[in-house]
Amino acid sequence: MTKKKIAILYGGRSVEHGVSINSARNIHQFIDQNLFEPILIGISLKGVWYKTESVSKEIESGSELSLILNPTQPKFATKDGVSFVPDIVFPVLHGTDGEDGSIQGLLKAMSIPMIGTGVAGSSMSMNKLVAKRLLKEAGLPVTRFLYSYFSDHKQYTFEEIEKVLGLPFMVKSASLGSSVGVSKVKSKSDFEIALQESYRYDDSVLFEEYIQGREIECAILGNNPAKASLPGEIVISSKYEFYTFDAKYVDGEAVSIEVPAQLEAGVAEKIQNVSVLAYQALGCEDFSRVDLFLTKSGDIYINEINTIPGFTNSSMFPMMWKERGISFTDLITRLVDLAEERYHKSMRIEHNYQSSLKF
Repeated sequence: MTKKKIAILYGGRSVEHGVSINSARNIHQFIDQNLFEPILIGISLKGVWYKTESVSKEIESGSELSLILNPTQPKFATKDGVSFVPDIVFPVLHGTDGEDGSIQGLLKAMSIPMIGTGVAGSSMSMNKLVAKRLLKEAGLPVTRFLYSYFSDHKQYTFEEIEKVLGLPFMVKSASLGSSVGVSKVKSKSDFEIALQESYRYDDSVLFEEYIQGREIECAILGNNPAKASLPGEIVISSKYEFYTFDAKYVDGEAVSIEVPAQLEAGVAEKIQNVSVLAYQALGCEDFSRVDLFLTKSGDIYINEINTIPGFTNSSMFPMMWKERGISFTDLITRLVDLAEERYHKSMRIEHNYQSSLKF
């Protein structure tokens, strides 16, 4: 049986570059090499693409790549003349220039099959402001929020935000992940520092109501129908004010993970239903992870959706499906199957309109 060529795309011009490398390393380790031939493509912090022999932070030691811009026969080629055509691409890119629809748009324009959410769903989910507006419009529970842009970054004073959202409140770069550019504000002095930090990474900033509650996550898999795992819970050490980057990836003692979360059956089912509705409202495809808050009074709030959730050793998405009996290896195979099925269905769409227009 001919193995399918799976290009694993990792790294990227993003503050989450290192997280992507760790995720891709796991996918490369666990992919079923009886079925698939993995091809490793690393994107450097400068945005240059390289074919690499292993998943490594030394991306620039690989062979620099070019892409033949022909959607009828797209082809990757190295400078020394080696070329290849992947059967499908698995973008394992977190954050900007990877999870925001940019890479997805390139692959779509070249008619290269791809695992994961497409252009529209990726860009809507990545931008927390757009996502919150759409989720709110869909009648789904989100926290109260305000926003501003760098061009008008003095639109709100600390006092005005406090009046609407109360204290503490959160300040977030609108289009980042992994808690980069996120701060908890408890005073006016905190506010000025938080604002500068968030604007370092983005042109738009969200101010969100702080929710004192449990950090719940739910994994979604599939298309028509999409299915939800049982929710899991991130229990954060009391030495952290919130789920920071260091708590997620650096400090091994920062969190404990409960999969599944200890929840009443009715609450777990409600979280699953809300998560699937959020996934559908934002046009997600193949897989995503929905992050939520659960308060003591039983209120549920959607925090955000990750269209390319982490695949590191401590990542919740594969752990939640493992609890459901799906191994890491089988999960990757399912993602390939879902993407291929969706790609073949998309082939029915016409791209040429026959008319009497003269040109």
